[in-house]
Amino acid sequence: MSSDPNQPLSDKEIDRIVRVIGALWSEATKELYGTGILIFHVYCNIHGIPEHHRAPVSSHVFSAFLSSCAGTYSGSSISNYAAAVRAWHLLHGMEWRVNETEYKALLEGATRLAPASSKRAKRAPFTLEILEIFHSLMDHDNPRDAAVFACIVCAFFCIARLGEFTVPAISKFNPTKHITRAGLSFTQNHQNLPVIKFTIPVTKASPTGEDVHCALHILPSPSDPKTALDNHTRTNAGNIESHLFAWKHPTGGLRPLSKKEVIKRINSITKAHPNLPDLKGHSLHIGGTLCWR
Repeated sequence: MSSDPNQPLSDKEIDRIVRVIGALWSEATKELYGTGILIFHVYCNIHGIPEHHRAPVSSHVFSAFLSSCAGTYSGSSISNYAAAVRAWHLLHGMEWRVNETEYKALLEGATRLAPASSKRAKRAPFTLEILEIFHSLMDHDNPRDAAVFACIVCAFFCIARLGEFTVPAISKFNPTKHITRAGLSFTQNHQNLPVIKFTIPVTKASPTGEDVHCALHILPSPSDPKTALDNHTRTNAGNIESHLFAWKHPTGGLRPLSKKEVIKRINSITKAHPNLPDLKGHSLHIGGTLCWR
């Protein structure tokens, strides 16, 4: 790199800067931001806004864009679109000319104007009783059910996000990002009581990963996580590099357990049994938190 501050950067240097800054965001966030940038450009195309007012974006264009979204999208969606435009500027070294006070006021106003249809209904929590019902309704000799039940029980008692114990899609399993069987261990807590430790390489809150734990239950317990794990690993034999909850698909071999697969099984059970509440993936996190309050 030249020591002359007026010397333009080479394409190689620019590419490296973009890669390093780009590492700030996860792949999921980049996909989300890509949608936000697309919506911003669609708005600009419809209103005939020239390129030089889009990048760097003028404060009034940005405000008009956010205002156009208000009343149509949820506050969180509009916040994500705004963050996408800002990240786009940062990534490409463009000046951010937006008035911060007005920016925050617009986001708060957009949240209040969000249509009722954009707001998700409150999630019903999983409970110990519901876990026991699920245990009674599932076939624990079935590879998928064995994996799904072990996953939901461990997520519940670890108070973990379902996405931290599953993969977003079976084609996206990455042992450097998703928990493998090598990440499962049995240890002791500070009182020398046995606990199960799950080492997750990457989490939403920690890009460098974290450990989560849960305790063994006094047997017999239908929702004991160790019993569920033992049944799963016996039914779905794999190696230490396999996804922790990988299961034997009838035709596809050992398959990483996707979040979609877990939610699909939860839905099939709740729809077949009207006495159960409408449970979703986040219901595990909510229920695990409430269980220990």
